[in-house]
Amino acid sequence: MVQTAVEIAASVRAGELDPVQATKDALARIAAADGVVGAFRRVRASEALAEAAEVAARPDLASLPLAGVPVAVKDVTEAAGEFATWGSTAGPRTPFTEDGEIVRRLRAAGAVIVGLTRVPELCIWPVSDTPDGVARNPRNPTYASGGSSGGSASAVAAGLVPIAHGTDGLGSIRLPAAMCGLVGLKPGADLLGTEGWFGMSVHGPLATTVADAALLISVLADEPSLATVSAPSPVRIALSTKAPVPVPRELAAAVSSAGSLLSAAGHTVTSAEPRVPLSTILGVAARWCAGPASQAEEFDFAAFQRRTRMHVRLGRWFIRAGLIRTTTRDHWVARAEEFFASHDVLITPTAGLWPMKAGPWHARSWLANVLPSARIGAFTGLWNLAGYPALSVPIGRDPRTGLPTCVQLVAPPGRESLLLGLASQLEAANPWPRTS
Repeated sequence: MVQTAVEIAASVRAGELDPVQATKDALARIAAADGVVGAFRRVRASEALAEAAEVAARPDLASLPLAGVPVAVKDVTEAAGEFATWGSTAGPRTPFTEDGEIVRRLRAAGAVIVGLTRVPELCIWPVSDTPDGVARNPRNPTYASGGSSGGSASAVAAGLVPIAHGTDGLGSIRLPAAMCGLVGLKPGADLLGTEGWFGMSVHGPLATTVADAALLISVLADEPSLATVSAPSPVRIALSTKAPVPVPRELAAAVSSAGSLLSAAGHTVTSAEPRVPLSTILGVAARWCAGPASQAEEFDFAAFQRRTRMHVRLGRWFIRAGLIRTTTRDHWVARAEEFFASHDVLITPTAGLWPMKAGPWHARSWLANVLPSARIGAFTGLWNLAGYPALSVPIGRDPRTGLPTCVQLVAPPGRESLLLGLASQLEAANPWPRTS
């Protein structure tokens, strides 16, 4: 079994494990399995070994929270000497001259960046395929690992790295985490700040354990206290499976299972759902198109995949028509605050549909992509618009396919520690398989 990030860092700090050896081990796992899994767009083998040697020589090694931990980052990240493709052949290939804030924080914490993980073009879709590869689900490789942080989820679920970085604009951390049976946290917009998609996209962790997710978010957010996970005092939990379209029975049943486990832990559990205005659903859909459209100005439109071209055209129309309105978010936040005045946490299915089959979705039409995508993200995008923290955690597994069933926990701003604490209670009461 691959060690957790917490275990690797503790061993390195204690002088029991060499960061170079930890990196060699990760690179060996990648070499052995990534031909099947397809997690990485680029593996930084020589660079990672050199970085690991630098970590080993640091005078502050014994205090580094991610000392020697091999980490994968999503192919949207600014790392010196690398370029980010955003899953597209249409963008620039100029390497960054310096690290962005995310990579700076990871490296300052002692992490070793072993590679850049696969994403769909402009991070639009919940399936991470490109013309040169498909990120497959390690739990069942005939299915996709999700998106847009699908490569990161594949890398962690296959045990290639213990933790990985992702971004989440409509569910892009939580959905692949759910599809691959991982812990995935979308922090609130107030924790790290937002980047793109009209304030909906944030950075966050994918991990096999709650402790690892907490450790990584503590580094990404530069908030060391988040690494300490404690069982919360009893809280009021609402369960909901309400969605505009039918949810598969097994995915809905996971919500009841989570509710029973948390009720046994002493929490008050009831059924309730927030009132979601139609304007909220339309506002999320508009931003799903408009966010990539605003980013596409830096790309060669003619070189986009056909599904992306249609999406960007629609997004540009939404922007010109003035349909990206702050009042849409304000109205939804008012409804969310009304709901959370009498509930501390909301639990829903993470995904509204099983994962899509692995394959060349980039070669298919916009409509063929958008219909399952909209169903899959029925529960997640609402909370990006609100800016609320939300976390996906495994609950069970479908015996027919081996695919995980997971739930989403949502709380008001500033309650990431509460979500992690509840997830740790679920983990203790209902342990899940860490890797495939």
